[in-house]
Amino acid sequence: MSVTTGAVWGRVEQQDFRSRVRGTLLGAAVGDALGAPVDGMDLEGIRENYGAEGLVDLGVAYGRRGAVTHLTQLTLFTVDGLIRAQVRRDTGAWHPPTDLHRAYLRWAATQRDWGPDERRKDDGWLAREEWLYARRDPARSLLLGLGDETMGTLDVPKNAGEVGPEATARSAPFGLLVGWEPQLVVQLAVECAAQTHGHPMAYLAAGAYAVIVHGLARGETLDGAVQRALALLAARPGHQSVSDALQHALGAVRQGMPTPLRVAELAGDGTAEGVLAAAVYCSLVGEDVRHGLCLAVNQDGPSGATAALTGGLLGALHGETALPPAWLAELEGRPTVLELADDFAMEMTQGPALHGPAGSAPGWLARYPRGG
Repeated sequence: MSVTTGAVWGRVEQQDFRSRVRGTLLGAAVGDALGAPVDGMDLEGIRENYGAEGLVDLGVAYGRRGAVTHLTQLTLFTVDGLIRAQVRRDTGAWHPPTDLHRAYLRWAATQRDWGPDERRKDDGWLAREEWLYARRDPARSLLLGLGDETMGTLDVPKNAGEVGPEATARSAPFGLLVGWEPQLVVQLAVECAAQTHGHPMAYLAAGAYAVIVHGLARGETLDGAVQRALALLAARPGHQSVSDALQHALGAVRQGMPTPLRVAELAGDGTAEGVLAAAVYCSLVGEDVRHGLCLAVNQDGPSGATAALTGGLLGALHGETALPPAWLAELEGRPTVLELADDFAMEMTQGPALHGPAGSAPGWLARYPRGG
């Protein structure tokens, strides 16, 4: 599992990468926030509440406009875990799934505790962000999967029958490991998804989403990134339903103007592979980011997860400047998302200058401790 060496990163490449990292994390969060007020509503209910066009702007959820859900919370902890894994490499300890599991347990603590616990010295800075201690309707599978210290694995997964999209929706950051080989990105995303979602349909959808983001972050087209994901999935047992769903999404693009019915048909009953297919479709047919996200939200299926996945794809494809500025202006937690995105980009492009044989930056190790 190699990371990119410094030689690849000229200044222009670093700036492009940072824009795609920001785009992915902000895009996923904006999609999550757009879908939050209508998650669980069917299209008829959305139109009753928001008019004939449906929801076309941020609405109120959890008492404010631009609020995010547990999907964004967990995506941020995925990033935190990936940075911590890189920092811990210097100690000779290199097992990213364990670092991600520890990060997810820090998220689980935010769902139980009133606020940050200053006594936990190894928490790092993200777990001290008070706004993350809000409970935003986390799925039962997440609370059960992370309810004790035991880590689910592919051999002994947590929630073996769980087919929901929540693990997929936290997996975009794995795709931002642009120096990794695609098959390793799939493997890491799959192993980490099995910590809460043990059905092959759910964890393979997470792997597919991660490697599609990976292709986009490396400058591929969305169609090309999906084709690569299909090729990598083909070798894995239990892949057929995820592969079929992705093929269905690609085929639907050629079937005329996008409609809520087509998005809902792809999303199906809200399982991971259906939500992924709907997000790929909305990303392919959307005229711009705003249009793609509105397509993802205005349907009978799970609006929040579909829009979060769509936002992650479009953000990775186009970078942060393509995202609707008025929505970013009201996005809950935007300073945290940006800070974490920039830290991730800095770690991936300049990690040796922050920690390594020549010495470590104390401020960095305070933010991302090697313990914990």
